[in-house]
Amino acid sequence: MRANENTMLVGGQVVLVPYRKEHVVKYHEWMACPELQELTASEPLTLEEEYEMQKKWQLDEDKLTFIVCAREIPAAESQDLRNALTMIGDVNLFLKGDKDDPEFEVEVEIMIAEPAYRRRGFASAALQTMLSYATASDSPSPLPVPKERLVVRIGEKNEASIRLFEKLGFAITKRVAVFEEIEMRFQPESEPGSWAAGEIRLYSSS
Repeated sequence: MRANENTMLVGGQVVLVPYRKEHVVKYHEWMACPELQELTASEPLTLEEEYEMQKKWQLDEDKLTFIVCAREIPAAESQDLRNALTMIGDVNLFLKGDKDDPEFEVEVEIMIAEPAYRRRGFASAALQTMLSYATASDSPSPLPVPKERLVVRIGEKNEASIRLFEKLGFAITKRVAVFEEIEMRFQPESEPGSWAAGEIRLYSSS
């Protein structure tokens, strides 16, 4: 999305950076994994197709994408954190419909692709950083998005993800048996405090 094409969000545990050309090869390696294809309901692409997809995502007005990087040296204070970062996944928002439409919703997705970084709090940190940025009143156009329009769809057997989103203030609102998935929506009245925000910095290509 143009709104975040030059934006980096720096947190204590993760750094979110816009999906750029330099990330495509690693992303393509991830998406060649059958497990990740199944979890993300994705079809394998050629490397050339992946580069074209990256260009499209960077300009789409209905998709907000960040690459999730683990911050390996938390004490680093340099403006350029690249040497302290490891690319581990991505976090996305899909804006569906017009913001003035009663059916408007914002679907949330998180993928920690690197197995060594799963179940260590990185998904929660990335989601909090993304959601805080996307819902803040001073976020750039076409943001912010209303918290009450946030929705996530998860496989009904994915108990870890269900618990994760419950901790972030989401609750199960629907079960879709035919797809073996559940729908969870953010519940303002059950918000467990503020999401941890990241520091907004300018991101430039390497």
